[in-house]
Amino acid sequence: MTPQPAIAGVLTAEQVDATGAAIAAMQEDSGALPWFPGGQTDPWDHVESAMALSVTGRIAEAEAAYAWSQRHQREDGSWPIRMIEGRVQDPNIDSNFCAYIAVGVWHHYLITGDTAFLDEMWPTVWSAMDLVMKFQRPDGAFRWGGDHRTGAMFDQAQITGNASIFQAIDCALRIADEMGQPESSWATAHAALGNVIRERPENFEPPSDHSMDWYYPILGGAVRGRAGQEHIARRWDEFVVGGLGIRCVDHRPWVTGAETCELALALDALGDTADAITLVESIQHLRDPDGSYWTGLVFSDGKRWPVEKSCWTSAAVVLAADAISRTSAGEGIFRDVRQTLVLGQEVT
Repeated sequence: MTPQPAIAGVLTAEQVDATGAAIAAMQEDSGALPWFPGGQTDPWDHVESAMALSVTGRIAEAEAAYAWSQRHQREDGSWPIRMIEGRVQDPNIDSNFCAYIAVGVWHHYLITGDTAFLDEMWPTVWSAMDLVMKFQRPDGAFRWGGDHRTGAMFDQAQITGNASIFQAIDCALRIADEMGQPESSWATAHAALGNVIRERPENFEPPSDHSMDWYYPILGGAVRGRAGQEHIARRWDEFVVGGLGIRCVDHRPWVTGAETCELALALDALGDTADAITLVESIQHLRDPDGSYWTGLVFSDGKRWPVEKSCWTSAAVVLAADAISRTSAGEGIFRDVRQTLVLGQEVT
């Protein structure tokens, strides 16, 4: 039996396993992992949910999810932004959504050691990253997306998506090295992106009132150490609500489980595991008896909103528990992102 993550006094291994089972129960016959049964599937949250399946030992279900990604990838390497039960709802391209396949594939390989899986998924990852590289601007930042029909790109660069792409390029480079096909152009793109995130944040769209714009530079791995700790401290009181989680939007009385657990992952990557545990504990009020998690809570009136148990919220809980407990072979996927690379190798 696969060892399950656990956090003493917060989540037992049996509870995490139940969360993995709840995610698997939401999976469609096609392998898609929608936000909730009958809801939309986007390529980023789909991969995050597949990662939680891998952690909890549901290897066949995770590989069915990656097979879905492989089948639905378009000839240009992209996926539609949004689908519902196989029907395209938004055909356009989000560069971060496309890049995230590399994180999921590398994570699954770390857990399984399955070289056949990596061989099978490598063309999908390569095609996705080849597309994503076309979205990089001269300043190193990546345009957030484009019109799939016309090929026009939207010039805005958003910090959350770029921070996630930073991690995805690192994972793609690891896969390329494992395949014996190092991609020096990806390493160059990774260096330019890291530089603009750390040194020229003003090149991105102004940070919004959403918490993701605050913690993603740390979660994605571009900012770490003392700079990361200071970055988190600056807006801590704006977002963190003691005992309840973190606000999704800084001025609204609404805490969300996924953002809280992602912040926990970022704190763990900074070495602040005690606060990471406190955050995961704080959102257990969102846990349903079946092991799934409600998306959020409007704490001013005590109502859950939106009224849905989202697949990706449950996935974020599993990934945070795994990182904190150091359980699976993929537990360091967020902590171990390399900040600086030369031709795919870490600079010492």
